Amino acid sequence: MDQSIRICWYDLPESRRDEYLSWLHEIYLPKIQSRAGVIWVAHYEIIKTDAMIQKLSDFIGRPDPSESIPTGSQFAMMIAAGSPHYFFKPNFDDIKCSDATEKEMMSLPQNLRAVVTAEQARVNGPEFGSRTTCSTPAPFIQLGHFCVRSVEEEFDLVSWYADYRFPAIARMTGAIRARKMLTVAGWAKHVVIYEFTSRESHEEHFMGHESLAFTDGEWTNRVVLYTQHAPGSPSIGQRIWPKVDASEGN
Repeated sequence: MDQSIRICWYDLPESRRDEYLSWLHEIYLPKIQSRAGVIWVAHYEIIKTDAMIQKLSDFIGRPDPSESIPTGSQFAMMIAAGSPHYFFKPNFDDIKCSDATEKEMMSLPQNLRAVVTAEQARVNGPEFGSRTTCSTPAPFIQLGHFCVRSVEEEFDLVSWYADYRFPAIARMTGAIRARKMLTVAGWAKHVVIYEFTSRESHEEHFMGHESLAFTDGEWTNRVVLYTQHAPGSPSIGQRIWPKVDASEGN
């Protein structure tokens, strides 16, 4: 089971963006995917032009400005394994590379923020279809990572996912799956990954549900007001590696 996901958010210098992505997709990620213990690898480009997501981003809470949190938010790279311990035996970032090109490419990501997570819960949506339990995440995702302010809010948050948000995803047209993760290392205790067949299905079926965040008295509004999101969260993204197959989500 893919019970743990390591996620890195980062930016790239525009002048070397295409060069880096070519190397990443053609050489580095296939090499990571081939490592024993890696279940899947996925790479997403974050979409910055969605008006509703921007409105939500402006509405939610943020950490205290005194906290030094890397601000990367152009890309999200995910690597799944069976346990969080996989990423620390040895530490994933301590695996040395001897190739000069790899060393140079690895130095290009900027404002990198990483977390290692363990799964709390998951739910399959109506479009899960023939996808396997441990399959690469869907072509289109919404990704949130955040903390809350008190123990009481922790209990309320878990109830909201269990009693409200996940049951909604289970019956939502266009939804493939949702995973709620807890962070074992890195800023943001909570991570949630929503998977959809396409950007259009997300916009049509999920954003109306998400817009309840702006309605006083709604449970979603209460949750949104006490969460403190990392830079760039929540975000939506299109998978750019592995390439999206035409049959995905069907």
